[in-house]
Amino acid sequence: MLSKRNKITKVDDRLKHIAFIMDGNGRWAQKRLAPRSLGHKYGASAFKRIVKYCYELGIKTVTTYAFSTENWSRPKSEVDSIIQLLHDYTSEVIEDGRIRIRFIGERANLSSELVEVMNNAEEKTKDREYQLNIAFNYGGRSEIVNACNRLISQGKQSVTEDDISNNLYTSGLPDPDLIVRTAGEVRMSNFLLWQLAYSEFYFTDVLWPDFDKKHLLMAIESFYKRERRYGGLNKTKEKK
Repeated sequence: MLSKRNKITKVDDRLKHIAFIMDGNGRWAQKRLAPRSLGHKYGASAFKRIVKYCYELGIKTVTTYAFSTENWSRPKSEVDSIIQLLHDYTSEVIEDGRIRIRFIGERANLSSELVEVMNNAEEKTKDREYQLNIAFNYGGRSEIVNACNRLISQGKQSVTEDDISNNLYTSGLPDPDLIVRTAGEVRMSNFLLWQLAYSEFYFTDVLWPDFDKKHLLMAIESFYKRERRYGGLNKTKEKK
């Protein structure tokens, strides 16, 4: 839906799920000669804004890449600051009343305290309207391997695409229609490798803490200018 100024005010069914690779927090801080933890703090603020904007626009499912399995190699102080921000945000989500939260990623090697926080947030928000997936301790290859191992444990001798989809962390949710990556990086970094098969991509040089509603609308407008063919032909060109 467009306003008189030709700006999107609501999305339609073509855009049910948007995912974000939130890159550039560290570089944002370095540009200001500040500690990386400050970049993550401002990145968390941007995350909250963008999630809110997405739901205002009518996007029902949002997935964000918060912490990869490789991020544990970062300095402990930086990791601790990210985990604290996660704790703080889950408390806010529970109080918010609208957002259903799901943490996607491996929990086996996380602290019992953090796992309890995740489980508690998921349980208390399970009946809400808007879906938010936070990828924490997440790796796309690992997700697929885990899904296959679950199928083996179920006694499967052969599997279908639906079998794998139904055993991923995102089981029951639509695949992302649009994936947005900030900070000028043009790669997927082991994110949603199975789910992105037919996603559209949008890359921007904007650092994540600076990503705002106008940048979100630019990404969505770009998405709506594309024709998603899912391996088929362009219908207009085919008629010609």
